[in-house]
Order: sequence, then C-alpha cells, then structure tokens
Amino acid sequence: MVSKESKALYIEARIRADLDELWARTQDPARHRRWDLRFTEIEYLPRAEDEPQRFRYATRVLPFLTVAGTGVSAGEKERPDGTRTSALRFHSPHPLSLIAEGSGYWRYVPDGDGVRFLTGYDYRPRWGAFGAFADRVLFRPLMGWATAWSFDRLRLWLERGIAPERALLNWLTELVVRALVLTVCCTGLGLGPLVGLLGPLAPAVAFLCPLLLLVAISLALLMAPLSGTPAARRCLRTPPARVRAPRLLRTLENWS
Repeated sequence: MVSKESKALYIEARIRADLDELWARTQDPARHRRWDLRFTEIEYLPRAEDEPQRFRYATRVLPFLTVAGTGVSAGEKERPDGTRTSALRFHSPHPLSLIAEGSGYWRYVPDGDGVRFLTGYDYRPRWGAFGAFADRVLFRPLMGWATAWSFDRLRLWLERGIAPERALLNWLTELVVRALVLTVCCTGLGLGPLVGLLGPLAPAVAFLCPLLLLVAISLALLMAPLSGTPAARRCLRTPPARVRAPRLLRTLENWS
C-alpha cells in the first residue's frame, strides 16, 4: 500500500502516567483531537458489533480549506506481556491531500513508573513525482515534527496537568518572545555607526553591545524550551532497534 522507497516515521515518548489514563486520552476521539496537532476533527462512525472501528478525520489546512479522510482501527487492550497496541489504516480521497493512503500503529509499553508510548506509520503520497519530492523534502519532516510535538503536549497534559490548549498558548507565546528578541537584537547590530555619538563611552559600548546582542541571539535560537512548552526534541525520533509492525495491523487489510 505504501511505497517501499518511503521512510516510515517513528516517534517515542516516555510518559509518567497511568496506563489506563494514557489509553483513554489516546483512544477517545474527543480527547485525542485536543492534543494531536495533525487533526482538527476525529469521530467514530457507526459499525457492526463484529467489525473494526471505522472513523473519519479532518485537518484544517487553511481557514477555508479542510482535508478529510476515513480509516479503520482496532486495539488490543490486554496482551500477555502487559503491553497494549492500537493499529489503523486510513485513506483520503480529497484531491488536495498529499496523503493518499497509509497505515500505522501505537504501542503502549509499561516501563517502571511510566509508559513508553510509541508510534510507527507510513503512507503513500499522491501527485506523482512532484508529490514524492514534496513529501521527502518538506511534508514528511513536518509530519514527524508535528507527531513528536503532539506527543510531548500529551505528556504535559498527563504529567503536569497542562491542558492541550494552554500548552499551545505557551508554545506560541515563547515563539513570539524569541522572534521579538531576534528582531530587536538584529536591529541593534545594525546601529553600530551610532555608537560614536556616545563620546567617551563609545569604545566600551562598541565592545560590549555586539557581544551582549550575540549572546541574546544565541539564547533565542538555542535555549531549550521552557518546561511547560511542548517540544518535539524531547521525543525519540529513531527506533532503538529494528521495529516490526504489529500483527494486528494485518487483520485490517480486508477492511481498509
């Protein structure tokens, strides 16, 4: 279903939370869409008792453009090794959706006082050679970042009680502050010729100001995000070993 040449995405977060609560906040569509940046809407569709769960998802790309798709999912809440698994297959018929179809899984692995929450997924882009290039250069890295950022937002919700909406506001505020610092500092670096107007203080100011401005620029660019701000960098983006998709995923092939 997906291209053999594509590079599957892998994201892992360690969350100090109860396994049942983590399961609830990831399996309930109303709570899932609150923390997952990739989706604007997620809703379950009617199904027969012996069928996997079908769902509809949508993402608002622009204020006037929403891309939607459908999928099917199944979960294993009780496994002999104590882990849990959720698998899904999805597709979008929308012509403006770069993703044509794909599949993926979530794994919940108890680990001491927390849970290793990880995902692996892949998809087939549309639009031919242009779509493959756009996916490799821009879209796939963006999807990896958005998944990792969302996992950390979920972690903050579970570990620290920071609501997803508040976490987003924290992130936007920090982003604006960093941008303002960079703007002010870069403007200050361009005012060097005016230092001569300070008379006797000019040599000292000419030495200290650029140094302080460069320090501020470095902090704005490189300083770690605040503890209450979601950050993709806190998640593992490379699998620790060879990873195999769960068998559960194969049971969905006839339903996708």
